[in-house]
Amino acid sequence: MALENGNHNGASILSPSRHDAVSTYAAAKSRYQQNGNAMSNGAGQRVDGFYAADVFNERVMRQRLPKDIFKRLMETIHLGKPLRAEIADVVAAAMKEWAIENGATHYTHWFMPLTGLTAEKHDSLTIPDGKGGTLSEFGGSALVSGEPDASSFPSGGLRATFEARGYTAWDPTSPAFLTRSEGTVTLCIPTAFVSWTGEALDKKTPLLRSMEAINIQAMRILKLFGTDAGVSRVITTLGPEQEYFLVDRGLYFARPDLLLCERTLFGARPPKGQQLEDHYFGSIPAAVLTFMTDVERELYRMGVPVKTRHNEVAPGQYEIAPVFETTNIACDHQMLVMETLKRVAPRHGLQAILHEKPFAGVNGSGKHNNWSLSTDTGVNLLDPREEAHTNMQFLVFLCAVIRAVDLHADLLRASIASASNDHRLGANEAPPAIISIFLGDMLTDIIEQLETGRTRRTIKGGALDLGAHTLPQIPRDSGDRNRTSPFAFTGNKFEFRAVGSTQSSAWPNTVLNTIIAESLDSMASRLERAVGSKPTEARLQAAVRTLLKEIVRQHKRVIFNGDGYSEKWHAEAARRGLPNLKDTVEALPVLRTKKAVDLFKRYKVLSKAELESRADVFVEKFIKQVTIEAETMVSMARTMILPAALRHQARVAQAVAAAADAGVSSQTQRGMLEELVDLADSLREKTDELEEAVSHHDADPLKHARHIKTAVRPAMAALRTIADELETQVASDLWPMPTYRDLLFIKG
Repeated sequence: MALENGNHNGASILSPSRHDAVSTYAAAKSRYQQNGNAMSNGAGQRVDGFYAADVFNERVMRQRLPKDIFKRLMETIHLGKPLRAEIADVVAAAMKEWAIENGATHYTHWFMPLTGLTAEKHDSLTIPDGKGGTLSEFGGSALVSGEPDASSFPSGGLRATFEARGYTAWDPTSPAFLTRSEGTVTLCIPTAFVSWTGEALDKKTPLLRSMEAINIQAMRILKLFGTDAGVSRVITTLGPEQEYFLVDRGLYFARPDLLLCERTLFGARPPKGQQLEDHYFGSIPAAVLTFMTDVERELYRMGVPVKTRHNEVAPGQYEIAPVFETTNIACDHQMLVMETLKRVAPRHGLQAILHEKPFAGVNGSGKHNNWSLSTDTGVNLLDPREEAHTNMQFLVFLCAVIRAVDLHADLLRASIASASNDHRLGANEAPPAIISIFLGDMLTDIIEQLETGRTRRTIKGGALDLGAHTLPQIPRDSGDRNRTSPFAFTGNKFEFRAVGSTQSSAWPNTVLNTIIAESLDSMASRLERAVGSKPTEARLQAAVRTLLKEIVRQHKRVIFNGDGYSEKWHAEAARRGLPNLKDTVEALPVLRTKKAVDLFKRYKVLSKAELESRADVFVEKFIKQVTIEAETMVSMARTMILPAALRHQARVAQAVAAAADAGVSSQTQRGMLEELVDLADSLREKTDELEEAVSHHDADPLKHARHIKTAVRPAMAALRTIADELETQVASDLWPMPTYRDLLFIKG
């Protein structure tokens, strides 16, 4: 059958009637459900219990490694000490033994190239020796580094195609794990990916460098306050929430746009969307809950600590959220979340859609980036505590973030720029492209006090009396939340809400860490000069008050607690001088500015060549992604929508002719026919215009991207308008693809 051999272009799928497409899928869907409803452990047995059985974590290493080796490895992981070769050999032997005991036959260095996805090449853990035994193919050198072909990964000009060599380097801070699929078990080793020249070709290497940069600068602040005793490192922590849609897999295959682009390029709004506001936090459908449980079991086994699941705002939209982890581990786990959602959904006859805006007219999906700073002793440096106005160390870190976001709002905006996120930012469910900070009532009041040079109070939330004796009084936070803010303080962390749902978390967190490292560096240097070689408490407090007063006055323009969707805010933001980079084409050139180059170079996060390579890769991806969408639209309009419109037009023409033959003249029917003819002609015209627009090429990628913005995307919008109008006119049995009504509300 077409679905089983991967050919989705047959008449059984793209038939004239979407109902036929659904019915032809029924048998395949049944097999998916029979084969996959229970999560297998490689031996075909259901796995119960929520435990990380397939992770080579600290607990497993403590059991399997000699004490001295374990101690030295922990020093590498937790203190950043260099890893010695003899340690790697022992760890590799223990890891291989553990993996084979759990059924693994192969291992892979698992990394994040600039594609935005993950990559892996599998090698056997053992090979026959020709004498009835086996030889080990996994030692210390194989654990620490590998040599994949780097020529076919995007490099933005860092590497020529004929210069293929690249290296993967083990990240010991991120635990190795096992993946299980169709009876095959593979040992996955998280790694960085660099070229033969040592330049970063991935998203992990700059992230680890940025974490080191912020650690160095944050430790200077702790030393000034005398709170560095017992603290070895300052780490950034992350809890990325993942939003996604689920659609029936049969309907998915009947939509070429979903199949190729992960979003609907055509589709009229259904009578019911999200206007009743009845989906958000609603009862989870039984089929979806079964899927979610399956996903969670697989993630738990790989050590991914997911915690929350619920219905999101749009029909068919859901969310999964983890417990906070160290940022590089959280970014690895976030990629596993996305991969697992995609892999598990077909077992249940579903397809997981991660695109930021798969359906027009309803909410899109984001990946809320909950970011904080913590010491390795467990102290959250962004926790204001009870009397926040007296917690000067917290206020220093808070003002460092405010300063960083104001100075580098353009870089933060560029870090989440993509063709897919352009459809979401600024819409009714997502923050605007203007980067601002929401602090809430309590912190805003303290910031205003800082501007005067003296802090005297902290606003308390108090308790909520719910008016019924049977209900408890509950503590009320000192401030409300703001869902329209792109960068909001939410109690003891900042939530960067503008990150796109398909995006790797690594790049925006690399940018965030780097800009805050720069702020901490500047502030630490000022304070160190002010207190001198013999600091006293009084001198430090005076220096801090002076510095924070200055920072608030210079950077308070970025603080906004109001409605980020309002036109008044857009006008106010312009008066304040805040950048408004409305789309990817406007945002990405920021990566080439001298300010950006100097920033990343100063903190050894990215060289000039490495940063420019990313700018090139991101622009090229934008061009390719929109070009694929435009060419898909042309194909669907010509081969699916226009034929359906003409068939319906023929029906109406026959009805008009039959009425005339019977001696009945109907101007209404004639008007309907004329309208259909006009729409069909317009569809053909707009299809030709889009085809001409997308055929344009420019040797300069940025000029090509600007053409995509000014010519291709408007032509796509014009074609969609006509096609969506036709959908409301053409008979349901003739329309060639599932509608929004089907996609959003049918789940199995």
